[in-house]
Formats: sequence, structure tokens, C-alpha cells
Amino acid sequence: MKSTYGALLLTLAVGCGPVEEEALPPPPEVGSSLQGLEDDNGLTVNGLAFNGLAFNGLAFNGLAFNGLASSAFSSWFQQSPLTTSLFMKYLVRCAVPAGQSRTFSDGWFTYTWTGSLGLAPGWSGGAPATAEEQQVVTACVAALVNKFGRSVGVSVLGANAQGQLIPYTATELSDYSLREACFFGNLFTEEGLFVGNDQAPLAPWQSSLRACALEGSDACPPLVHIGSCQASCTLDPTGTYYTRCTRNGRSYRPITTRLRAQDVVVCGDGICQFTESCGSSNRYDDCALDCGPCR
Repeated sequence: MKSTYGALLLTLAVGCGPVEEEALPPPPEVGSSLQGLEDDNGLTVNGLAFNGLAFNGLAFNGLAFNGLASSAFSSWFQQSPLTTSLFMKYLVRCAVPAGQSRTFSDGWFTYTWTGSLGLAPGWSGGAPATAEEQQVVTACVAALVNKFGRSVGVSVLGANAQGQLIPYTATELSDYSLREACFFGNLFTEEGLFVGNDQAPLAPWQSSLRACALEGSDACPPLVHIGSCQASCTLDPTGTYYTRCTRNGRSYRPITTRLRAQDVVVCGDGICQFTESCGSSNRYDDCALDCGPCR
């Protein structure tokens, strides 16, 4: 099956040597939020443009050990082991419960990916992925993407495919005080992937590593920006997270994200941030105040 988004491509800063996954910290408890995984959410946007993962690899076989042993999965994985392994790291974190892992060997190296949220109980248990599981896993992986492929803290809110809430605390909402975005869609069926901003778009002098939603434009393909989340999505009764989003007549189970205030930076704070550039004004991409004039 040919993907409308083409092959999975990721720009990685890696050297030569084995490509086995590095040891990861112990996963949080089942259903815990992703605020504790802030060192593991640097997937670049091109990592979403995977090639035939769903129907040629895992969706029909299940995300259990027998699914990973299929020839279809092996063929997909071998297209680019470095990039597909990184994508699987995020996929398994979203779909598989904490305390479990998934392992794949290509005959040369063994790759192990650790579960965390357990958003797709049936699929991770070996059953074909339901539409709800496809949707919430798509949204979760998208929520771990940022434009620059660099890690930044994020709080993830929503429910798993069976409607069970991802637990959160008042402290988490206080620490991650900025509403950021809603993510939804279904890349498994090539219906697309959508992102909306859950606050006003960034001002010209503001910037963030999490720019895919806050810039308010289609800066992160294959993510399609839809504008305000509230125009397409329904909030839960507490107003904390979105329960459903609609696009092109289809209803989706979304993921909602929040940021820390310090993760939105301003041209003029005296520090030339990674997201800022030299220039002659106070725009983040022309920031003389922090980065000086271009020479």
C-alpha cells in the first residue's frame, strides 16, 4: 500500500556503530501522563510520514510479539532501521502499557521499546487495531513531535481507546500552565493528521521548540493546521481537555497538550535561543536584540 506521505524520513544526529536502543529510565505507572517523559519527545515531523506501517505491518497483526515477527513488519522496518526504530520507540510508548516492552531482532541487532501509556489495550495485546486505537495512537505520537526534533517538556491529556482517562493532577496543570494544542487524525488509514492551537498563535516576537501548533500555520507537514481547537473539538465538562474532534465529517479521539511558560521564549530576553536568528528587528527570526545583526 502506497502512503500519501511517502517514505519515513528522519534527520538524525547519529554516528556509526550499533543501533540498539539505549537504556531508558523506568517507565511511569500505567496511565500516567507524559510530563515525566520530557527527555523523550524530540521526534521530528518527518517521522510521521511513515510508509505503509498500518496495513503492511502492524494494524492487522497486532502490536504483540507475533505481529513484530511478521514478514510485513520486517520488510517495513528494514527500509531504514535507524528511523523506523525511533518511530517504534514513540509508537510503543503510546500504545503499550507500562511494565511491558516490545522486542524485534533483524538477525544483526535487537531493538527493545518500552511501553508507557497503554492507550491501545487490544492492539498491544495482539488484536487488530480498532479505529479508536488507531486514532488515539496517531494523536499521541503526533503530540510528541516538535518542529526542531529537540526535547521539550509536555503534558499530555486525554483518554485511551476504551475511554479511560490519562490521570493528571492539579500540580501538573499548574506546572504546565499554558494550553498548547489538540492533535487528532488517523495516519493508519491515510485520513491525515491535524493539529489545532489551544491558545492564540504566537506573536511575531515569540517562539517555541513546540512550534507546530503555536505558529498557527502549516509549518510541520504532514500535520495540517486547522486553526483553533475549539472550532473543531469538544471539551470535557471541566474544560481541561478535548474529548472528540471532527474533520471532513469524521469524528476522532484526540490528545490535548500543555506547556510550561518558560518553553515560549521572547525576542528581547537577552538570550539568543535555538529558535531565534540574527537580524535587525524584534521578530524571533530577525532578532537583533538577542542574536545581534547578521554578518
